[in-house]
Amino acid sequence: MTRTITARELRAHWAEGREIALLDVREEGPFAEAHPLFALSVPVSEIETSLPALVPRLSAPIVVYDSGEGYAARAARRLTALGYRDVAILEGGLQAYARVGEVYRDVNVPSKAFGELVEAIRHTPSLPAAEIRRILDEETDVVVVDARRFEEFSTMSIPGGRSLPGGELVYRIREAAPSPDTLVVVNCAGRTRSIIGTQSLVNAGLPNRVVALRNGTIGWTLEGLSLATRRTEQVAQPSEATRAWARERAASWALHVGVPVIGAEDLARFRAEAGTRTLYTLDVRDPAEHALGHPAGFASAPGGQLVQATDEWLGVRGARVVLTDDDGVRARMAASWLVQMGWDASVLAEGVALPDAVPVPERARVILPAEPALTPDDLAGLPDATVVDLARSPAYRRGHVPGAWHASGPALARDLAALPGEGPVVLTSPDGRVAAANLAEARRATARPVLLLAGGTQAWTDAGRPLQTEGRFVSEPIDVYKRPYEGTDNARAAMQGYIDWELQLVAQLANDGIARFRVARSP
Repeated sequence: MTRTITARELRAHWAEGREIALLDVREEGPFAEAHPLFALSVPVSEIETSLPALVPRLSAPIVVYDSGEGYAARAARRLTALGYRDVAILEGGLQAYARVGEVYRDVNVPSKAFGELVEAIRHTPSLPAAEIRRILDEETDVVVVDARRFEEFSTMSIPGGRSLPGGELVYRIREAAPSPDTLVVVNCAGRTRSIIGTQSLVNAGLPNRVVALRNGTIGWTLEGLSLATRRTEQVAQPSEATRAWARERAASWALHVGVPVIGAEDLARFRAEAGTRTLYTLDVRDPAEHALGHPAGFASAPGGQLVQATDEWLGVRGARVVLTDDDGVRARMAASWLVQMGWDASVLAEGVALPDAVPVPERARVILPAEPALTPDDLAGLPDATVVDLARSPAYRRGHVPGAWHASGPALARDLAALPGEGPVVLTSPDGRVAAANLAEARRATARPVLLLAGGTQAWTDAGRPLQTEGRFVSEPIDVYKRPYEGTDNARAAMQGYIDWELQLVAQLANDGIARFRVARSP
C-alpha cells in the first residue's frame, strides 16, 4: 500500500530546500483553478509520456494528489510500475493542503509570482499602453521588442514590434538599439516576460532607457488599441561587437548574483551523483541552434521560456540545474534568474571539452503495448468500431479520425460506459503513445474489446485519410485551461481578471511563506 504524507511534511521539503516533486494528476482545467505553488500538472493518463523528463531520477521523492476524484491511487500504481521508488499520496488531497498553505490559480505560477516580486522589489520601469502608443506616434528613436516565442509574436503583436525572445534579449539587443539614446520597449502578452525582459536589460547595464509595456498585449487590447497579426520581423543575430558587450555584461551580472561557473570535472561529478541528487542539463540557446548540435545529454530549453515556465522543464524542486550555451551570455542570464528563484543552478564554462557520450542514468520503465494494434486500413474495415481519441481537446478539435469521440484521459474508465454501440472500442491519440499507455485501464473498465490504432491519428493522416473537425465529447472537455493571454478571441473580463490576479501574487507569496525566492538588487 502506498504511504501518505501530510501537507505540513510536504511544505517542510520546500521550506528547507530538500528535493521533492508534487504531481497534480487531475486535468489541466481543474489544476488551473487551484493548486499548491510548486505543483506540476501531470494528468494520470499522461504519466508515462510526460513524467520521465520532468522527474528523471527514479529515487526522487514524489507526492501525488487529486481533489477527491480517486486519481491519486491510480497514479501511484502507475508511477511504481515505471520504477519510481519513493511515491506518496498527499493525505486529504487538495482540500487538506488548502488548510495549511496557499492555493493558486492559473499555470506556470512560480515564474509569474516571481516576476511580480521582481517588479515590486526592483521597481522595474513600465509605461501604460496609451503612453506607449503616443510615443510610437510622436517619436522616431524607439524600438519595440517582443519577448515571447516567435510563434506567439506572429499570432498577435504590437504594431511595429520585432520578435526578440526573452532569453536572447541581452545577447541581441544592441542590434535593435545600437544608440544609447534609443528608447527600448519590451512587451509580452501579459506581464511576466515583459518584467523579466526589461529587468534583464537593466541588470545587464544597457545604457538605454528601457521600459516594459505595462500588461503587454492584454493592456494594449484593454485600451482599445489594435494588434498586428502574422508579422515576421525579428531582431538580427548579434555582431561580434554586440556579442563582446553582452558577454562582459552577462558575466558581471552573473558574478554579482552568485552563479557558479563549472568545468568538465564538476559536470562529470554531478552526473556521477545523479542517482542520489536529481540533475537537469539544459541548452538555453534557440531550439534551432540546439538541433544543429549540442553537448551530449543537454536538452533544449530556450532561456526565456525556461524562466517563464520553470515547471515545464524542472519537475523536482531542490534539484541541480546546469545550463549551457556557446556565447557566455544566454546561460548566465537564465541562470541568474533561476538562482534568484531558489534553484541550485550553475553554468557550464564555454569551450570545455566534453565526452561525446555520457552515462545513461537508470530510466523509467516506459513499456507501451503495441498489440493488438490496427492499421488505418484495418480501422476503416471495422464499421461497428467506436473510436475514442485521448488527444488534448484543442488538438482533437483541429482534426480527428471521422466519427471519433473525445474522452478525458483521467476519466476514461468512468466514461467508457456512456459510449454508444456494442462493437470494439479503438483508442487513439496524436502519436498513439497516450492511447497505448491507457489500454489496460480501458480494458478493465468495459467488457467490449479495446484495440489501438497503431501510430495514432498521425498514422491515419500519413495514410492519406481525411480528418474531421466536428466534435463529439463523451467527457466534459476540461483537459486544457484557456489562457486569457494567448490568441485573439479572449473576453475582456477574462483579460482584466488575469491582470488583477497577477497583481495580487506578491501578497499571496508572502502569506504562503515557502517560495525561497531572493531578488538580487543592483551592485
